[in-house]
Amino acid sequence: MYLFIFFIIYFFLVFVLRSFMLWKKTKVNPLTFNKGDDAHGYNGKVFGIISVIELIVVSIYAFVPSWHKFLLPFWYLENDPLVSIGWTLLILSLLFVWFAQSNMRESWRIGIDEENKTELITKGFFAISRNPIFLGIMIANIGLFLALPNAFTLLIISLSTVSINTQIRLEEAFLEREHGKEYNNYKQKVRRWI
Repeated sequence: MYLFIFFIIYFFLVFVLRSFMLWKKTKVNPLTFNKGDDAHGYNGKVFGIISVIELIVVSIYAFVPSWHKFLLPFWYLENDPLVSIGWTLLILSLLFVWFAQSNMRESWRIGIDEENKTELITKGFFAISRNPIFLGIMIANIGLFLALPNAFTLLIISLSTVSINTQIRLEEAFLEREHGKEYNNYKQKVRRWI
């Protein structure tokens, strides 16, 4: 049950509340994935599928324990130390993502915003990673796997790794077009991950 509650709080804080706060301040919708069939639109659909899988997995874990076996658990990884590490990573991820989003201020988006010019953020967590929010999400996925080791949480890590790396490359191309030399100088100083 705790994992389900944490998942709802995490999703609410980093997506719903953060989106509402940005919209209230700027009147800009931060959800910028398009509905098209290009790589950006496709990636938005994959992110949505990953979120649904996460919700289903933690819901089964919380409310239908008899279905746990259908998640194909890795029973040999189900032990207290790994669960504790998983929970630690989940909590660190929430804090990390929240503060990285705070560093972005009005520039934070979910996807690529072709319509509204945003500032290039290079300070705070962005001084040590060009993608601290994605890094935090990957940490959360690993934490979820350790807290609930099964084939579906492993699938979440796999899908997220491909999808996030694709999104990063799309965003890098966009930022090069948008910010030119300033972004290229930033790329030279700060690594993609850490």
